[in-house]
Amino acid sequence: MAKFNIIQLSEFDTTQKIIESLSNVCTRAVLFSILDASKDATMIADEIKISLSTVYKSLSVLEDLTLVEINKFVISPEGKKIKQYRSRISKVEITLDGHEPVLNLYPNTKPARSL
Repeated sequence: MAKFNIIQLSEFDTTQKIIESLSNVCTRAVLFSILDASKDATMIADEIKISLSTVYKSLSVLEDLTLVEINKFVISPEGKKIKQYRSRISKVEITLDGHEPVLNLYPNTKPARSL
């Protein structure tokens, strides 16, 4: 069986994936945007002035890491079902313990506002 080096192993490490996602300025901006209120992707894109495709990509990454949740669905005037997202975390702490990062995620306990 082949041995993996530290870089290869970190690809499978959830802590590493969360740190990498939060180091991306767009992903962080998306997360901050939905901290206090549920918003759909278009609202997020308009608010933080980035492309809709970048918002969807960021939301996909954050959802895969369970850092955001679909708070509710709304029906548009055209009858489309639109997801509204909300951050599941309110605070992140990253510390170093030897050569390993330690990640502490704090839940978002604020009641969600709708816009």
